[in-house]
Amino acid sequence: MHDQPGPVTVGVDGSDESLTAVEWAADEARLRHAPLRIVHVFTLPMLYAPLGPPLLGSELDSLRETSDQIARTAERRAQSRAPELPVETTVLDGAPIPVLLQQAAHASLMVVASRGIGAVGRLLVGSTGVELAARAPCPVVVVRGRPHKAQRIVVGVDGSDPSLTALAYAFDEAALRGAELTAVHAVEDATATADPALTEAIERHGRRFPDVPVDLVTVPAHPAEALINASAAADLLIVGSRGRGGFRGLLLGSVSQAVLHHADCPVAVRR
Repeated sequence: MHDQPGPVTVGVDGSDESLTAVEWAADEARLRHAPLRIVHVFTLPMLYAPLGPPLLGSELDSLRETSDQIARTAERRAQSRAPELPVETTVLDGAPIPVLLQQAAHASLMVVASRGIGAVGRLLVGSTGVELAARAPCPVVVVRGRPHKAQRIVVGVDGSDPSLTALAYAFDEAALRGAELTAVHAVEDATATADPALTEAIERHGRRFPDVPVDLVTVPAHPAEALINASAAADLLIVGSRGRGGFRGLLLGSVSQAVLHHADCPVAVRR
């Protein structure tokens, strides 16, 4: 008897991008036979005037009603996408990143949009996704780009431990979807060949998933450029949290950050 998988959890903020993320998360939850959990974080707007008046009760009630409406709209979108899917919706008080990190501790997958609306109406260009991808205990998917039906997963590999973890996850995801897998190894030198450790790892996982067609492609390009180009023909791009040559002080590697901002398909970061 198998344990029930943790929920696929998606953060919503009322933006069109976050509703697209809800649809993607609903598809994933259905695919994984997991429940969907929709989370909206209610953040009290900051008052910038030093002696500004406090929010009146009616104003606070209106803001909370708006938050409830955001959550209900997201729930309806999910139920329209997957009517049979168990969906739980919650509105939690706090700051988005700490709240979503707490939710990620119980999730099998955390999903967010590539851009959302901040507490004062500004567009957040990937900041929440980058922070979650760097710190969440579960895989994080940032939904961006165009919907593809390529039946192809792309994973970036460079021989580092995080990229080998991403490779193992990519095999799992390809098997789950019945998709082909392309492992992209970007090199500075056009005459370079793939690291033997990568070939060995692919062969090892291939024995575990003999039905997953897999190619290892060595590309003479910057890793971010190679992966962004490859994302145009992928349903999902998977990267590790950092690769070789990264600075240890960075929460997330530069290549991972670049694809989170510029890939043409959803991006999964596996720590």
